[in-house]
Amino acid sequence: MNKNGPVIIIEDDLDDQLLLEVVFQKLGYPNKVVYFLDGQQALDYLNKTEEVPFLILSDINMPKLDGFALRDKIHMDAQLKVKCIPYLFFSTAVSQQMVIDAYSLSVQGFFVKQVSMDELEKSITVIMEYWKRCVAPNNF
Repeated sequence: MNKNGPVIIIEDDLDDQLLLEVVFQKLGYPNKVVYFLDGQQALDYLNKTEEVPFLILSDINMPKLDGFALRDKIHMDAQLKVKCIPYLFFSTAVSQQMVIDAYSLSVQGFFVKQVSMDELEKSITVIMEYWKRCVAPNNF
């Protein structure tokens, strides 16, 4: 895990992207934030970039490659898996079955998108601070 790497946000709703951009700017984390509209774009980026992202915040319901399929591809790819990139779902869609399916794919967190800016800021702060303090096998 690269704590200084970019935060990858996979979100097909441009309004949600804008809200997240405002929150990240307000919170002032030094990490670059990179947005993708679908899982396939994110997967292509992950396979081509030399950068090791800090974490991935992924919506579930997206065109081309949904969040579950993307997580499965990353989890099964030895070169991507060894980068130890935390993969978290950040979605308005939530059900018990979705959460079970997410954790069966070794997702490191499932967060429901908050409606208010204040709650969205709190969620992003909790996520960022937790992973900034976490240690991964590739930190040594």
